[in-house]
Amino acid sequence: MKISKALCNRLATILGGKGMSDGKSCSIMIERKLNATILGRPYQTEHEITIQSLKNGTTLNTGEITLLQSEVQRFIDAARRRNFKVTAIHNHWLFEKPRLIYLHLENIENPIIFARKLRSALNVLKK
Repeated sequence: MKISKALCNRLATILGGKGMSDGKSCSIMIERKLNATILGRPYQTEHEITIQSLKNGTTLNTGEITLLQSEVQRFIDAARRRNFKVTAIHNHWLFEKPRLIYLHLENIENPIIFARKLRSALNVLKK
């Protein structure tokens, strides 16, 4: 089933990001202002959320969350308390400052509930 632009926009509003829908999925980018650099050049940091496969009122919800190294454990705890599956923790870059860690999570549930739970988990991070 389709994921409407209206639903995608509602989810993006809950999460505090910008959403784009192609009808099959909703991609939401949530900017983080971490003043990061790679090789001394400015680098924009963000969380990437994808919501797709609407069926019986639930969706497959995935996210790649950009964390400071010092935030990893606190965010894992927040994610697990909300029953998200943490599926990967890794870095992307060398020579970045500050050190950035990327955490992947997933679940299947009502997309509005997912967005509210994820927004709550993201609130443990530095703004």
